Amino acid sequence: MILFLGTRPGKIHLKNLEGVSCTYCNQKNTLTASTSSSYFHLFWIKLFKISTNVIAECSYCKRVYYQEEFSKEMRRALERSI
Repeated sequence: MILFLGTRPGKIHLKNLEGVSCTYCNQKNTLTASTSSSYFHLFWIKLFKISTNVIAECSYCKRVYYQEEFSKEMRRALERSI
């Protein structure tokens, strides 16, 4: 019997962080947060989530913020949009 198991990425969800300024260029309403998850699968059926990654990117200066670098303002805006 052959088993097909492994990991694969799920869908990427994009959310605009309204009312938040980029800490690098100080432009307001330019940050977009993207959330991606990885899943363990068996025979191409998702069984459970392994990890979730959240990053934010400024559309003006292209600065990328990882979840550890989020300001309090970014975290609040992300929680509001969920």
